[in-house]
Amino acid sequence: MKSILFLCTGNSCRSQMAEGWGRALLGDDYAVYSAGTKKHGLNEIAVSVMNEVNVDISSHFSKTLDDLKSVNFDFIFTVCSNANETCPIFPGGKTIHAGFDDPPFLAKGIENEDAVLSIYRRVRDEIKMFVETIPSTIARLEKV
Repeated sequence: MKSILFLCTGNSCRSQMAEGWGRALLGDDYAVYSAGTKKHGLNEIAVSVMNEVNVDISSHFSKTLDDLKSVNFDFIFTVCSNANETCPIFPGGKTIHAGFDDPPFLAKGIENEDAVLSIYRRVRDEIKMFVETIPSTIARLEKV
């Protein structure tokens, strides 16, 4: 079983959605985790838009790398630029950057709920499309 980490700054939104998609789409061949360089708490709008597609992340909680230090990751996917720039070295693991827009940042100051949800849904769907490519990405990396 391959261990995958989705790493973001606050482990509140993008990495949590990626973990949810990973668990829903990748099956039993992968152990999927998420963490942040800091803990910002679980983003409730992320939970809501994931529920719309029948992926329940409501039991997830914000974690840092210290919370997962007993796990040896095979692949680390940084899902934001800050995490990519500050990502530590993981012995034996391969780090791949896959940056996504930050929904809370983009939605800041927007009062129209539909507009806010549209931002979160777009990023949710982009993350899903990325997660669907992970098995082929890993297969390609393992041949190198």
